[in-house]
Amino acid sequence: MPHLQVNIQITPESRPSTPSWMAEVVVFAHRLSHEGILKAIADQVRFARARFGHYDVIDFVAVLIGYAVSGEPTLLAFYERLAPFAEPFMALFDRSRLPHRSTLSRFLAALDQSTVEALRALFQEDLLARLPFASPGGLFDRTGEQWMVVDVDGTRQAARQRALPQLESLPPRDAQRDAFWAKASS
Repeated sequence: MPHLQVNIQITPESRPSTPSWMAEVVVFAHRLSHEGILKAIADQVRFARARFGHYDVIDFVAVLIGYAVSGEPTLLAFYERLAPFAEPFMALFDRSRLPHRSTLSRFLAALDQSTVEALRALFQEDLLARLPFASPGGLFDRTGEQWMVVDVDGTRQAARQRALPQLESLPPRDAQRDAFWAKASS
């Protein structure tokens, strides 16, 4: 086994670590760029509104994609974590400046239905252009039965946030969960 070299540097300056979700954003942005979706958004989706200065729709879409991928609990937490890496983050989407939170808020409040439909159409066209899952896809259990599993964010946090119904006719929460897993595994 070769000897690995480890360098430890101590400085009085604050050096924030790269967010753990940044790698996912890199892959996502690269894929959008490779498929031409970023260029299509920049070229085809227009939103005529003054007071957004030098920002275009693609700037706000980049922020929203990053926020969705990050899994940060709030937009404020996302912006705080992103602040030291704003320039390289926006460069992933071929953009130069990160819109301020208030500018994003004004943009979302003023967004009209035609712009939303134009974005939806672009993403839908891309989705339909290729198969999202390899054939036959899904998961196969030990009996060979196929299960399709679709998860939005891949974390347990989303599952924990769901509230189970609390009715007298239903067993307690833990019993509901155990009954669900027993049924799912049988």
